[in-house]
Amino acid sequence: MNHRAAPRRLNCAGVGIAALDAAEAVAWVIDRARDLTQTPVSAPGETPSSSPPGVDVHLCNSYTLALADKEGDYRAMLDAATLNLADGTPVMLANRLLHHGAPKERVRGPGLFVQVLRAGRDDGIKHFLLGSTQDTVGRLRDRLERELPGVQIVGTIAPPFRPLTAQELDDITSAIATSGAHIVWVGLGTPKQDWEVARLAATLPVVAIAVGAAFDFVAGTVAEAPRWMQRSGTEWIHRLGSEPKRLWKRYLLGGPRFAAAVVRRRGQG
Repeated sequence: MNHRAAPRRLNCAGVGIAALDAAEAVAWVIDRARDLTQTPVSAPGETPSSSPPGVDVHLCNSYTLALADKEGDYRAMLDAATLNLADGTPVMLANRLLHHGAPKERVRGPGLFVQVLRAGRDDGIKHFLLGSTQDTVGRLRDRLERELPGVQIVGTIAPPFRPLTAQELDDITSAIATSGAHIVWVGLGTPKQDWEVARLAATLPVVAIAVGAAFDFVAGTVAEAPRWMQRSGTEWIHRLGSEPKRLWKRYLLGGPRFAAAVVRRRGQG
């Protein structure tokens, strides 16, 4: 496939989801990041005209799309995104039901994260980690550098769990620009992380990717569901049991809203 061409978009609950499987998504991200290795990242406001534009990548599950159904500005932001990927079995299955030739697998955030880091080592691709806690990103960086020799992690920031000030956002942008990162991985939770990758892509020539709980899973600070649950689409039961207070609304209320939105918006796009 031509990774520079815009992937086919499949309408799912009113949001365009790229028709890419996991391997194709990795290749697409690496291809766009490889372009950026040819041009150094400049300071905010000083991006040379020859630099490729920034791109934002969103990992969309049923909660993401239920929220987009509820909030028009969030849906508009996702609709304008460079790439939305089906991270969630319900999204993948809905696309399979509604669209001929839709991918038969989802694109899990942790898998995309690790596979891109592994594949990008020979291309000089530099990575920045934004999100979670200082302890988690510290453990994550140590594990990645130990298990993926040659991977270039050029910076980490674990911002406070509150709305950030304009100065704090500027500081984050400056730190990423100074680091020379080509890919910025953002794990701030939905929808905060989606707004942040859109902001970064509009500000810097980087590939900004919202990957949800990937930092915690890969760092080992939160246990992943068994593989059979991941494959069978029952991973949500494991996550709900692990964090019921934080996630019960997401799964018990978001799930039905997602299903209704798939039916109601099936003619869009």
